[in-house]
Amino acid sequence: MRYHLLATDYDGTLADDGKVAAETVTALNDVLATGRRLVLVTGRELDELMSVYPDLTIFERVVAENGALLYRPATKERRRLADPPPAALLAALRRLGVAPLSTGEVIVATREPHETAVLEAIRELGLELQVIFNKGAVMILPAGVNKATGLTAALEELKISPHNVVGVGDAENDHSFLKLCECSAAVGGALPAIRDKADLQLAGYAGSGLRELAAELVEDLGATRSPDRQRLAFGVDDRGTAMTLEPYGDCILVCGASASGKSTVARRIVESLQQLSYQFCIIDPEGDYEEQPGAVIVGKPDAEPRREEVVQLLEDYGVNGVVCMTGVPISDRPRYFSSLLADILQLRLRYGRPHWLVIDEAHHLLPAEWEPPNTVLPETLVNVLLVTVHPELLSPEMQQRVTRLVAVGPTAGEMLRQFVERRGMSLPAAALAATEAELGVGEVLLYSAVDGSCRRVRIEPPSTEQRRHTRKYAEGQLPPDRSFYFRGPEKKLNLRAHNLLQFLEIAAGIDDDTWEYHFRQGDYSRWFRDVIKDPELAAAAAAVERDRFLSRANAVAALRAAIESRYTLPADAPLPVRGAS
Repeated sequence: MRYHLLATDYDGTLADDGKVAAETVTALNDVLATGRRLVLVTGRELDELMSVYPDLTIFERVVAENGALLYRPATKERRRLADPPPAALLAALRRLGVAPLSTGEVIVATREPHETAVLEAIRELGLELQVIFNKGAVMILPAGVNKATGLTAALEELKISPHNVVGVGDAENDHSFLKLCECSAAVGGALPAIRDKADLQLAGYAGSGLRELAAELVEDLGATRSPDRQRLAFGVDDRGTAMTLEPYGDCILVCGASASGKSTVARRIVESLQQLSYQFCIIDPEGDYEEQPGAVIVGKPDAEPRREEVVQLLEDYGVNGVVCMTGVPISDRPRYFSSLLADILQLRLRYGRPHWLVIDEAHHLLPAEWEPPNTVLPETLVNVLLVTVHPELLSPEMQQRVTRLVAVGPTAGEMLRQFVERRGMSLPAAALAATEAELGVGEVLLYSAVDGSCRRVRIEPPSTEQRRHTRKYAEGQLPPDRSFYFRGPEKKLNLRAHNLLQFLEIAAGIDDDTWEYHFRQGDYSRWFRDVIKDPELAAAAAAVERDRFLSRANAVAALRAAIESRYTLPADAPLPVRGAS
């Protein structure tokens, strides 16, 4: 469910001439029956509101006094969100003959044409106050207080992100809170300035328009319809048309050969999520995202990330998470991930977030033999980004849920064709032609499993390059197929180094023949280049390997120095080679 909360204005939206129709209350109860919540956002003073609409219990929160007061109907608690008006202001306004004049817990209100006297009093007293207009009403509030700030306070209490809110209103003072909501709606009869900026223009006036919106929510008609302002920047196609991604509804698979640019695509999408404040959670099996900006890391190489810590972190919609799984044994990672996925999906049921789940090295966590319990994986899995070098090894359960595929690198066309074949689908002629064309630098194939379309897209580069692998390669646990094996000339040994630290430890302790065998073949620089994906480290190692007169001790020291200059090793990492000179 995308939208978990409906926020509505009162006068001119929920109410017509101050009264709420019985059929409108019925429509709101229908919304509640879907598991959604309601918040009332009004410029009225609370006591005045309760005199005309006494039963507020269908609302989880009431934002009154144009954002200055928060009310909890279930407990009847009131919470002031700003300081009350100074007595000097009220005295000045009475002296100037301003009437009518009413005061709430924070707000001071009158009507036009008294705005001139109001501004004069504020200026003479040197107060930091603002004047807000609403269909003839003149409201005086502390600077920075409006319906958006009040709604934000309500959402924070409810742990609901603005991205999971639909807002509806009609007048000037609704601008701020409608802009805050993921989707904004204007009832018929709303001011032109409101209707022109609203994402949805409802036909019905006041309560009739609200009932129209409530019916859409009950039927979930707008779940996959996103305003242009919320779409995710991605790139441009071969005709120069901007290509964006839906912020809701897709399960995206990014695949390509090693070092083909998968990480660039993933980082582009994650950065677009950050720019629009969508909450994301990255599942990071190998420590590639340990320096992800704007995210909190849970887990480390010597400690399994605690699931309850992940859940607690993500309950704050303003916090993004990276779950580092380098401390989880490789054989245990699918089991651990299944349990964590169940926790995350429960969070989504309650709050609609994290908005996106990014699963790196997805074929390790969701291997072909993975069969999730029916209670874990919903039939439609949305807002998931899967990244893998081996899409064919991915669980068929997950492959069937993919709605978009981004194929990267020289094997992009072949990977796309194989994916379509595994799904039992066929490519339209135009899409097939796209898979056969050679991709340019920075280009990918973007395929839709929904309509069969395939476009060549030049990715908009992320603003910062990701510093990858520092912890994974230094201290983490690389899988067996990416580890270095010291075997020697006669293959008598099979010593596995699953990270750079262990590589140095074994290199310091093996016999001279084994060291020399791999050294003369250039195996060390080849591993750094092909597996560690560090061309600078590989070049430094190759230079060491070319020096045939260098002693083993000096060669190991040179490799260590090259590694230390790029990666952080523990202080107790091994130093010299034993007994070699």
